[in-house]
Amino acid sequence: MITEIHRKIRQLAGDPVLRRWLIGRLLGRWPGEPSFEAHRPPYLTEFLPLELEDADKNYPGAAPGQPEGRIDIRLAGEKLMLDASGSEAFFQRTFADIETLLAMHRFAWLPLMGAAADPAWVGILWQAWRSNYGEPSGDWAWHPYTAAERAVNILAFARRHGLPGDNADTVRVLAAHATVIADRLEYFGDHHTSNHLSNNGRGLYLLGLELKLDKAASLGAEILCHEFERIFSAEGVLREGSSHYQLLLTRNYAEAWLAAKRYERKEASMLKEFTLKALSAANAMTLPGGMPLIGDLSPDCSPAWLSGLLPGGTGGWLAGLVEDDVRAFLDLRRQIAPASSVALSAAGWHRLALGPFSMLAHVAPGGWSHMPGHGHQDIGGFELHYENEPVIVDPGRGSYGEEGEAAYYRSGAAHNGLMVDHASSFPPSRPYYDETFRRKIGGPVPQVEIETDTMTLVHHGFSRFPGVGAHKRCWHFAGNRLCVDDDLAGHSRHDLVRTIITPLKPRCVDGAIVLAGQQKEYRLSWQGDVNKMSIEPVTCWHSYGAGTAAHAIRMKKCVSLPWRGGFSLECL
Repeated sequence: MITEIHRKIRQLAGDPVLRRWLIGRLLGRWPGEPSFEAHRPPYLTEFLPLELEDADKNYPGAAPGQPEGRIDIRLAGEKLMLDASGSEAFFQRTFADIETLLAMHRFAWLPLMGAAADPAWVGILWQAWRSNYGEPSGDWAWHPYTAAERAVNILAFARRHGLPGDNADTVRVLAAHATVIADRLEYFGDHHTSNHLSNNGRGLYLLGLELKLDKAASLGAEILCHEFERIFSAEGVLREGSSHYQLLLTRNYAEAWLAAKRYERKEASMLKEFTLKALSAANAMTLPGGMPLIGDLSPDCSPAWLSGLLPGGTGGWLAGLVEDDVRAFLDLRRQIAPASSVALSAAGWHRLALGPFSMLAHVAPGGWSHMPGHGHQDIGGFELHYENEPVIVDPGRGSYGEEGEAAYYRSGAAHNGLMVDHASSFPPSRPYYDETFRRKIGGPVPQVEIETDTMTLVHHGFSRFPGVGAHKRCWHFAGNRLCVDDDLAGHSRHDLVRTIITPLKPRCVDGAIVLAGQQKEYRLSWQGDVNKMSIEPVTCWHSYGAGTAAHAIRMKKCVSLPWRGGFSLECL
């Protein structure tokens, strides 16, 4: 309790916008949160509460056996090796990161094993979890998102191998998951309800279909269909500002559609339509060198494990499906239609490609990252590929949190944009900020225009500082060169930092920086002088808690506004 109070005090001390909102709220200038009934979405009145239903006790069980040797367990940010004698102690472990603990309880490691999962090992670990946590409680083990994930992962294993443990007992415990999820649905008003509610629906839906829990299945279907229209744009773009979460939620709807198809459900056609829209948007976010990992990375699984969702992808999630589902999904994947560039831009994702260059920029439609969500303070940032080589990248974020490294990788300092007086283009977003307050602080919504060889962004996020006006950034392709020009309006003196993050090895050559790629080299140069140039080590995260070395090149200058500056990147 005291630690949480200290954290909130530090948060308030370090966020002048939050202090401004709090003072205004106390003075009655800003409205409070809209009223809502927690855990009870208004559209589910006729479905709740959910009573415990009799489950299908004839579900096949896995063949019994004794595990041999050791097993590798991949959790969020950690990898463990167990032998059979350590199975009981496994679920009594503590971890520094709560996401690692939750991954353990979610059996998130189980689908990562794919078809190679050993039923004997799964059986003994399920029994260990069952003996420690098998009765519903208010513990983290029974958090609704965690309960839904665990149920989905156990059922996916069961479709290939049968249920682990004592069959009747496992069916009873899984059926109890449905009422636990339904009683604690993660609904906290439209302003503070994330993709978790959709995942609650996925858990209920798959539990209902697999165990013949008809009411749970109907409740899950209602949530899935309603929530898609709330958390996705009409064209299938997840509003939460993360490319990895776009893949993750696409996977969720693909699994729901496969189950609906298998059980000949009436909502199968709608779930198919939703899945195709989400697949189309995810495909449009992918550049020749792979999908840029913009926004948060989910601890549930790595982006690479989900690559089978996209055209040409194999392995991972796709390889873990049973044969009939693989065929059905591959047939669906062939039906992906190109996403509308206009619709993609309207949802905040802007793509430009010319010749060997392609780039993707995320600009949250309101400037502020969507709340709740997984977006970053990345206005003005971008990822650039030359042919199939990522040259300038978004490094993602390796963990959740409001302080330290987690806060750094969410901030403008870890993105390829401009900072003014060490501040990001937009401040951290809060779910209780209303639109009037957001516009008061951040000015008009950002504007992006795209022509054949040029993308132009104008935003007013820095206008929250005295003497600072609009920021205009223009990307222009010409042959083997990208030119980036910045214009910052105003009438006072400020410290500016422009950042370029690259996975390539940099070296200084004749007043420029040369980046060594796999087969080509690229020269980074800038207009005029800079007060200070630095190259700093950073991490390019490829999954939650795991990344590779990269470099942040920073161009620093103290200027009097208005100011104009630019830099270019040329393939040599």
